[in-house]
Amino acid sequence: MTYYQQHIFLCINERDNNRDCCAKQGSLALLDYLKTKIKTLPKNKEKKIRVNSTSCLGRCKLGPVLVIYPESIWYHCKTQIDIDEIIEKQIINKEIVTRLLLSNEHKAL
Repeated sequence: MTYYQQHIFLCINERDNNRDCCAKQGSLALLDYLKTKIKTLPKNKEKKIRVNSTSCLGRCKLGPVLVIYPESIWYHCKTQIDIDEIIEKQIINKEIVTRLLLSNEHKAL
C-alpha cells in the first residue's frame, strides 16, 4: 500500500540555448496553481494526493508536461483551464482528459 493514492509530477525543467522546455512554457506558474487547487479539495481527498516538481520528462516540445501515478497517465497542459480540467476529470472523476493526453506517438524531446 502506498502512502499517497496519487502522485502528480509536473516538469519545471529549463533547457539552455533557447531550446523548448517546460519552464519556458510557464510550468512554474502552473505548478503553483496546481498545488493551490489540490489544497482546496476536500481534506479526505487532498491528503491522498502529492504534487511535486520534476526535472525533464522528455517531452519538452509538448510542455508543460505532467504525469499522474500510479495510473501512469501523461498530459500536456498550457493553461490553468487545462489544470482545472485534469483535476475535475482525472483526479476527482477518474476520467481521462483525451484532449490533453500524451501518447506513445508523441516524439521525445
